[in-house]
Amino acid sequence: MRLLAGLALLVCAGCASEPARPARARPEPVWRADWVTPASPDRLTEYHVFESAHAGGRVSFHVLLPREYARDPGRRFPVLYWLHGSGGGGAGVAVLAESCSDAMARGLMPPAIVVFPNGLANGMYCDWKDGTVLGERVFIDDLVPHVDATFRTVATREGRIVEGFSMGGYGAGRFGFKFPELFCGVSMIAAGPVQRDFTYAPRGERLREALLAQVYGGDLAYFREVSPWSLAEANAARIRGTVSIRMAIGARDETLPANEALHGHLESLGIPHEFTVLPGLGHDPVRVMPALGDARWAWYRRLWARDP
Repeated sequence: MRLLAGLALLVCAGCASEPARPARARPEPVWRADWVTPASPDRLTEYHVFESAHAGGRVSFHVLLPREYARDPGRRFPVLYWLHGSGGGGAGVAVLAESCSDAMARGLMPPAIVVFPNGLANGMYCDWKDGTVLGERVFIDDLVPHVDATFRTVATREGRIVEGFSMGGYGAGRFGFKFPELFCGVSMIAAGPVQRDFTYAPRGERLREALLAQVYGGDLAYFREVSPWSLAEANAARIRGTVSIRMAIGARDETLPANEALHGHLESLGIPHEFTVLPGLGHDPVRVMPALGDARWAWYRRLWARDP
């Protein structure tokens, strides 16, 4: 109605037009594609750099090898790909590697290779609309084959799990729902942005605007096209009954409503999955991951050691 009223005023004889409002400037690109990050100072992981065709150069990653890797040179191991959240994952590598190494030593987690990819500070684990960053292609077409060619992996879908926190949970959902033939498990911890439309952002409007402009080319349709929400819908028949899915999030996490909506969406699609809300916790991986307790490790055991 306001638009119609405005048009009516403009066509009235003798009406003076209002001064034009300055156009809202599009956010300038704020993130570089730093595909080679510094090595983590921890003593558990190895730092690797490889040539990536889709990055147009070298890409770094960290890897944790189980103790059995050196002890049993004829054995192959499943692979957990752990995707970091926004801001880069360097600081979290040591903490996650220590927890996984300890769990394997105690028999809580099956011996596995844990890969910590470089997903860029705000790469969103997808191909950017303008083609300047091909995050999906770097991971799917370059990193996963490189890991299988470099390490003694179980190079089948039964040997691969993809998991991540926040932006990494979003990426895990994207990869697992789009390529269910590659992963037997998808773990989305406090994932975001998993809402159907990117018209709001629980974690900040400025970040939403910057991501929408730089990653998705300002195109909400493209955001929806590459989102876990749409990928689950498009590939429900291929996902259903073949991929084990878990979602977990803190009860005080501002992204909880979006995660609950995705949980409901998966239910409506008939896609089995676990959904856990952890009391009293916010958007904090340091507290959320331990709060899962033995369920954190039992999920790996069911997929890789076939525990009941």
